[in-house]
Order: sequence, then structure tokens, then C-alpha cells
Amino acid sequence: QVQLVESGGGLVQAGDSLRLSCAASGRTFSSYGMGWFRQAPGKERELVAGLSRSGDTYHADSVKGRFTISRDNAKNTVYLQMNSLKPEDTAVYYCAATALTYSGVVVSATLYRYWGQGTQVTVSS
Repeated sequence: QVQLVESGGGLVQAGDSLRLSCAASGRTFSSYGMGWFRQAPGKERELVAGLSRSGDTYHADSVKGRFTISRDNAKNTVYLQMNSLKPEDTAVYYCAATALTYSGVVVSATLYRYWGQGTQVTVSS
């Protein structure tokens, strides 16, 4: 059982930066694959960035070069550094964890078992 709590969202202007944090409970955090998803009004939830158990990363084309996912296993925390934010990045951002024994990044939302409550990111133009 893993509980995830996101923080760091807010209202910013285009071009600004934010860092989202996701604190996880449990003593086996390092064994989980992690992902940051987002969902804008009227749109499907999409994977923004993923991190495998072995440290491989994935970033969606729409955020590549601007967002970076990372984790600190000692702090049971995964981060999403978001730079050069755009209005189209506005969404609720969710942290998710998967216990799937897969060496790569899990990209399907249906394979993530644990989800945080979400944090709102709003980027004004």
C-alpha cells in the first residue's frame, strides 16, 4: 500500500517555473515505477513524465526540454521540475505509482495502481 501526496502547484505566468513534489509513504518506494500525469478540462488524462524503477525516464514530446522528472529515494519523493511554462500546461497534475515488475517506464495510466489527489497548475498568458 502506497499513499501519495502532491504539492507545489499554483498560479503562475507563462515562462515561469514550478516544482511539483510527490511524497510517498511506505518503505519500498524505490521499487515502484513513478509517473506524473495531467488532466485538463474536457481532455483525457495524459502521461507527462515517467520514471522506471531502474532510473530510466520518459518525457512527453509536449514537455521535452522543459520538464524533468526525478526522484529522491531517501526522501520517498518524486519531483517534476517544470520550466518555461505555457498556458497549455494548465491542468490538474497527478502523481502515480506502479508496482509492475517492468524494467522500463510504464506509460499506460491503467497500469498505475496508486494515485495522489492531484494539484492544480494554472499558467496565465
